[in-house]
Parts: sequence; C-alpha cells; structure tokens
Amino acid sequence: MVQVNRICCIGAGYVGGPTCSVIAQMCPDVTVTVVDVNEERIRAWNSDNLPIFEPGLQEVVESCRGVNLFFSTDINTAIMDADLVFISVNTPTKTFGIGKGRAADLKYIEACARRIADVASGCKIVVEKSTVPVRAAESIRRIFNANTKSSLNFQVLSNPEFLAEGTAIADLKNPDRVLIGGDETPEGQRAIEALRGIYERWVPKSKIITTNTWSSELSKLAANAFLAQRISSINSISALCEVTGADVEEVAHAIGTDQRIGSRFLKASVGFGGSCFQKDVLNLVYLCEALNLPEVARYWQQVIEINDYQRRRFSSRIIGCLFNTVTDKKIALLGFAFKKNTGDTRESSSIYISRYLMDEGARLHIYDPKVKKEQIIQDLSQPTLAHGDDPSRVSRLVTVSTDPYAACEDAHAIVICTEWDMFKELDYERIYKAMLKPAFIFDGRRILDDLHEQLQHIGFQVETIGKRVSQRSAFATTNDIAKADQLPPPKKTKL
Repeated sequence: MVQVNRICCIGAGYVGGPTCSVIAQMCPDVTVTVVDVNEERIRAWNSDNLPIFEPGLQEVVESCRGVNLFFSTDINTAIMDADLVFISVNTPTKTFGIGKGRAADLKYIEACARRIADVASGCKIVVEKSTVPVRAAESIRRIFNANTKSSLNFQVLSNPEFLAEGTAIADLKNPDRVLIGGDETPEGQRAIEALRGIYERWVPKSKIITTNTWSSELSKLAANAFLAQRISSINSISALCEVTGADVEEVAHAIGTDQRIGSRFLKASVGFGGSCFQKDVLNLVYLCEALNLPEVARYWQQVIEINDYQRRRFSSRIIGCLFNTVTDKKIALLGFAFKKNTGDTRESSSIYISRYLMDEGARLHIYDPKVKKEQIIQDLSQPTLAHGDDPSRVSRLVTVSTDPYAACEDAHAIVICTEWDMFKELDYERIYKAMLKPAFIFDGRRILDDLHEQLQHIGFQVETIGKRVSQRSAFATTNDIAKADQLPPPKKTKL
C-alpha cells in the first residue's frame, strides 16, 4: 500500500480547513498543509480568530497547528512535498454562459489541476473533495494526461464531503460514512487503499465505502438532492396546514414515526440555504437536461421552486399582517446565517426575505450573533439582488445591530430567520414594551412554539410556519396570505 506521510489541501474554506484539521489531529504522524491564494484567510487560520465559526474547530486547530498542521500561501512547495493532494476549492454555480444559473463553474478545479501538473513530480494521489458534477474527475485526468512529465504518475480519486455546518467537527470525527471513488485498475485500487488507510485511523472499516469514481460523484449530488427534497416536501405541507388549521409539527411527527420515512429533515421553515443544497440540485437539473432526461430535470427543479415559493410566501405573510404595507416601517430581523452554529450566509433565506421586504420599502434592523456587518451588507448588495439603479438602497434601508434588544426597539415586527438558541431566551416582555403596537412576531424557524401562549399573553400577535396561532386581521385573510405570488420572484440582474 502507498504510504501517505504528507498531505496538501488546496483551499482553506469551509471544507478544506475543518477536514484537514481533523485529519491532522487524528493522524499525528502525518504532516498536513492547507494552502490558499487568499493571504488574509491564511493569516486568519494562523491567528486566534479563525476565518470560519464551527463549534469545536478552534480547539482542534490549536491542538495541532504548528506541530503537524500548517496553513500557508506557498502552494507550489506544498504540492511538491505532498504524497496526497486534496482539491477543496469553490465550485460556484455559473453566472453566465451555457448552463448559467444551474451548471457548476469548474474554473477553480481546472486551475488546481493545471498547477498540480505543472509543479508536481513522482507519484501523486489527487483527491477531489469539492462538490463537482459527474465525470469531473475525468476532466482532471485528461489535464494530467495531456501535461504529464515522464517522471510523474497521477491517480485521481473522488472523496466527497458530507458535512453539515454547525456539526462539522462531530461529523468528521464520527461520520455516517466515508465515500471513496476511484479507478478499478490495480493502480486506482492502491490509491483508494492509501486514502482508506488515513481514514481508518479513526473511522470503522464498515463505514468506509469504496465505489468507482462516477458513483462517488453522483452520490454526493443525489444525497443533497434527497435532503433538499425532504425540506421542500414538508414546507409544501406547511402551506396546506396554515390554510386548513393543521399543525405541520404534528404532521411531521406523525409521519416521521414511520420507520420507512424517519424524522430527520422534516422541520418546516422559511426554506433551506447553505452552499450545497441549491447548487447541487441545480447541478443535477442541468446534468439531466444535458443527458436528455427532461422529465427527471423537471422533477428536481420543483424542489428549488418550492423553496423559492416558501420564502415568497413567508414574506407576503409579513406584509399582509402589517396591514398590507411595510413602507418605512422598522422590522427587526433576527438571524442572518443560513442555520444556527455557523457564520455562513451563502444562499441564506434571510437574504431573500430581506430583499422582498426592502422591495416594499421596509427599514430592516438585522442582528446575528456570528455574522459580521460587512458580510451582511455584501450579501444584500450582490448584483443579482440589487435594486434597479439605486445602489444606495442597502445603506438607506439596512442597519446591522450588535444587540437584539436595540434591533427590536420601536419595531413594528420581529422576524426570526435563524434558529439560534439565544432567541428562545430573550426577555420578550422587555422587547414588547419597546415595540410599536400592535407588535408582531413572525417565527420562521418554529423555535418559539413553547412560548406562543406566553407571547400572546404579553400582547404579541404571533405568526409561524405551518400553524395558525393568532387571529388574522382583516387585512391579512387566510386566502390572501396563501397567494404567495403577491411578491414576484427575485429579479435577476445580468452580469
């Protein structure tokens, strides 16, 4: 078996940083170097203020940084010294050209492959860790074959990550499975065994699955598509519950006790976010269209459309309850990350809900315990979300607060978009006294279910996902709120 003594990871983001930090901790005899072209990010990894927030990550990094874990911008040296190279760079959805809005942009993957081919020598195992479309490994292999020197031998593996942000360290230390795909040739199998040997230091053999490369790549897309599908499914039922008087939490519990279905990912909310679900489902849609499977493509496209519908529906409900206008009204938006226990805002539903409310002229006061002000402003100023010819709209309508009570003061409504535990512990009597009346709470994450009676006793009008709580006002009939097309889909600005 090939012995792996040195590992290089290209890409110090949400995948590469935590993954290689745990590998370094679990394999103290292996030298792990994480490299990136972003000097600021590398400086952060070498500081006490890591560039990403993840429970337990700080402790893992501090336990082995400077011992067998290193962060550097010297990419060429790290590649040359390594026995195994992880490619963990971003694969965003294309914003122009063929496949715009659906296909994955592999320019960073290609750049990594060309750089490895240019500077490497000897035998190298190259592992695609980034989420990539099926047969991306073949593209990497073709670049290697076209540029390989006589002294160089490559094996390309697929080793997709299945981390959930907020529990990434726990997921890495105790994974449901580790998936490794590679060639079925003797050389390919030896490369698989070498990578398996790294994971076997702490992962039981029964949890390490080996497949061919293509099955590994498709498994990643399929896994995220299935999870997204479950969220969209329960969100579609939540709309029905609000109209009929059923409670989506009770429905989810009832169907989740069926062992054939299970209870995971049946939490109704304002919609899924994050870097993977939407990107991977759209990638799957594009793949199906490219392979002339239009019926399959339309099936998975509906998962995205339900997610968009849920965001519009929730925003429409806020506007309807506030007497059909939020113009110049202060609204406190609590939570901007796409989920709790992370500072990641990519594809967060908060961005879309903010956009809808800003389109109606609302003044947003946003609070999140882990998302920096600069990130919030950047997300709301993206070209695809910008408002016409008024680039100053965000600065006029958005205030980022450092205190949840300040965000809620003199507000007409509170909108909970992220399920941070701290929002359950707030002093809502204090908040109610400081708000304009009637005071509304829109719980987009169902985290205040146990407080509904108390909140109503205080005086709040409570609205939540998938359940009727407060009596509707004359301005917000059930029929009106069900019409989510009151708000058009986000206008896309051509890039």
